[in-house]
Amino acid sequence: MKMGNTTIMCGIKAELAAPKPAEPDRGFIVPNVQLTPLCSPHFRPGPPSEQAQVLSQFVAEVIKNSGCVDCKDLCVIPGKLVWVLNCDLMCLDYDGNVFDTAMLALLAAFRNTRLPLVEEKEETTEVTMEKTSPLMVSSQPVSCTFSIFDDRILFVDPTVEEEGLATGIVTIVTVRDKLCMVHKPGGSPLKSDQLLTCFDRAFDRSREVLRLIEETILSVER
Repeated sequence: MKMGNTTIMCGIKAELAAPKPAEPDRGFIVPNVQLTPLCSPHFRPGPPSEQAQVLSQFVAEVIKNSGCVDCKDLCVIPGKLVWVLNCDLMCLDYDGNVFDTAMLALLAAFRNTRLPLVEEKEETTEVTMEKTSPLMVSSQPVSCTFSIFDDRILFVDPTVEEEGLATGIVTIVTVRDKLCMVHKPGGSPLKSDQLLTCFDRAFDRSREVLRLIEETILSVER
């Protein structure tokens, strides 16, 4: 997925595992965002940076709050087997607004994921790769990030340079015509009318993004 000069590739690896004893009918979704020196000199080799960890947590919270994928749909055999979806989000080129790009890459990957058929026969479990079913995507969350400059100017889809100059950042996640999440890690405060403006722009952007995703998927299927 590419937005501006920021490019993120998302791959989803599915594996079978035992569920939690407290949630025997729920699978797992594990997002992992990788920001490496390959995408920008801002990052160094070694353990995941703080920004990468914050972004991974943000994606996990969006998945949970939006209900885009119901973890109960990932249950194969209650109390015995569930699917674990490892969502690897690799940033190939970093130029700001990585939140929005990561969410779009993940949403597109979800729409393109198919899970193989799993059958329990006697005391064994067989996975049939010839028969697959699409992953159930219940909702499609879209995030929209604004950079704030001294409580007066709002920029949508900020570059890394604009993020460095901004006095604050706010990310709004919508699910069609409903508000899902607002993420604002400090910085300059927003007045109520400014926040309402952000909401309106986020809803407009969400409709446009979902339209483009649908057109792209249909063109690929043809």
